[in-house]
Amino acid sequence: MSQPRPHTLFSFGTLLDERVQTTLFGQAVPVSPASLTGHTTRPLPITDPSVIATSGIDVHLTLARERDAAVEGAVLHLTDHELAAADAYEVDDYARRRVLLASGEAAWAYLDARPLRPAARIVIAGDGIAYGRCDPEGGWAARLAAAHIAADEAGHRVFNVAVPGSTLIDVSEQTPALLAARRPDTLLVAAGIGDSACRLAAGPLAAEPAHAGWLERLGDGLAALAATALSHSARLVVLGPTWVDESRTRDLGCLRFTHTGALALRESLRTWCVANHVDFLDMWAPLHDRPDLLADGLHPTPDGHRALYDHLAALAR
Repeated sequence: MSQPRPHTLFSFGTLLDERVQTTLFGQAVPVSPASLTGHTTRPLPITDPSVIATSGIDVHLTLARERDAAVEGAVLHLTDHELAAADAYEVDDYARRRVLLASGEAAWAYLDARPLRPAARIVIAGDGIAYGRCDPEGGWAARLAAAHIAADEAGHRVFNVAVPGSTLIDVSEQTPALLAARRPDTLLVAAGIGDSACRLAAGPLAAEPAHAGWLERLGDGLAALAATALSHSARLVVLGPTWVDESRTRDLGCLRFTHTGALALRESLRTWCVANHVDFLDMWAPLHDRPDLLADGLHPTPDGHRALYDHLAALAR
């Protein structure tokens, strides 16, 4: 009895070579012609000797975004074991992510492991930190926009639709209606620190988060954002929360922001992204133990926003 093949993997290169398939999977696998729109290819030098030995070449191609282009290839129909073997074959420069084929079907594909490097049209969604609160120059997002557009005035765009106070659930509900006109290839979602806030009771601080069941609902919001991004052929990139100086944060209404809550949010986001093959960029380190970079223990100062931008810029290179 043949094994079930629940996975479709788009390829345009060495994985379509039957010799490579036989080496990786023990046999040639079923393939179907397919086209990936909104992409082109660029060369990627390979230094891993085992990959060179298997493919016979030391320069592979990788996908790059180009709105009016298309890459012709095929989808491989793979078992769980074969997909794992394909993952092991690809070098660290690649990450397996979901893409939308010209047929309208979703498939896996190996993309640049640095998600902001191939981005052209970026939509930023999130809360007050992504909005740029406490920085008259517009925060890390405005710095990212300036540098990104300067690199390619004709082709690069950045749209910041962040709303102060938004949680990830809010973002997942607000964002879909904003994407069509902006035609993004990258949806950059900055995790709302409000997701980790605790609700103040009449007496001592209540133990439960402000939004009941937020850990369970977090996955629902992220899954909705991933589906929204995919429907626009955009890549979802999730930014983790920034460090919180609990000794200086003030209660906002009935909400209190804690170091423990922010850490729990960070780990929950990272865990979900790893499990679902979604890009997670950790934003904790730039402000960690730097109270001088926080205006109120929660929102970065202009220098704090600059540190966050520098961190993101390094990840994009």
